[in-house]
Amino acid sequence: MTGMDVITYRPARDELAYTFGGRMPVAHVRSGDVLRVHTEDCFGGLVRGPADLPSRVCAMPYLNPVSGPFFVEDAEPGDTLAVHLASIVPARDWGVSSTFPHFGALTGTAHTATLQPPLEERVWVYDIDRRAGTVRFHATGSEHTVDLPLEPMIGTIGVAPGGFEARSTIVPDSHGGNLDTPRLRAGSTLFLGVNVHGAMLALGDGHARQGEGEACGVGVEIATTTTMAIEVIKAVPTVWPRLETDGEVMSVGCARPLEDAYRIAHRDLVAWASALTGLNELDAYQLVSQAARAPIGNVCDPNYTVLAAVDKALLPAPAAAYAGVHARLRQQVAGLREEPPR
Repeated sequence: MTGMDVITYRPARDELAYTFGGRMPVAHVRSGDVLRVHTEDCFGGLVRGPADLPSRVCAMPYLNPVSGPFFVEDAEPGDTLAVHLASIVPARDWGVSSTFPHFGALTGTAHTATLQPPLEERVWVYDIDRRAGTVRFHATGSEHTVDLPLEPMIGTIGVAPGGFEARSTIVPDSHGGNLDTPRLRAGSTLFLGVNVHGAMLALGDGHARQGEGEACGVGVEIATTTTMAIEVIKAVPTVWPRLETDGEVMSVGCARPLEDAYRIAHRDLVAWASALTGLNELDAYQLVSQAARAPIGNVCDPNYTVLAAVDKALLPAPAAAYAGVHARLRQQVAGLREEPPR
């Protein structure tokens, strides 16, 4: 569909949000709408070169901004919001990554206090070539370069949590948030449980690519133009975020320690597989145990993120998840043209 109406939102810098919950909506949208949202990188675009150390140019808590929130008409607690990511386009021809003192999987942190010296703060700038589909790494201590595949993803997306909470955008949890999984890419449908009237959807923190686990805590951070279709699934609750692609269903768990995030994701996938197929729960447990994968989202944020993923083809005649909303939204945006870069 090329004649489809698309709602476009581009925030001014002072309109960026740093929490899920506790914010007034920037726009009202309806189930079935297609949104094209401009998002900033996790540094708000302030880190542009090696001299722009985040500790100098950024200030807490103004990190990891999101665009939104969007009030979704007719979304109520107990519903599920489906978000199909149609396209994620880098908004610039460069991205950045960094290391931080006391942050990352391979250094002492506030949670794992050690006597080792703080990690050096350093910035890497990556060249992004959309036409070639590459992200070029430049070593800072030598002349080594290598082209990596361009695999754009959204690191942070979620809805407002319940209980009048406002959660930092750095935190992943049952409301979504900073999930940091490469599976949040074009072609995926994310399912989020609605906790408040209007859901209050927001997103940001694009990555040109990211390794599993995001070991240093920072992907190849980019601003994006992200196009998505949304649908409210009435009276169907979703306790933890779930994902569907053409070939897989995935459950997401967020917690510390890492094994609890693993348990949450796999417990949810076992229940979901059983509900979709009619398999006895222990049979579903056994099948998931032998066939599932466990891609790690991040191991650095206040909560860790683990997915449990299984190929739909391995499930016995599965019913369509959420009454087939993934295929329906995918068809809705088929042929939709990407916005040209600016």
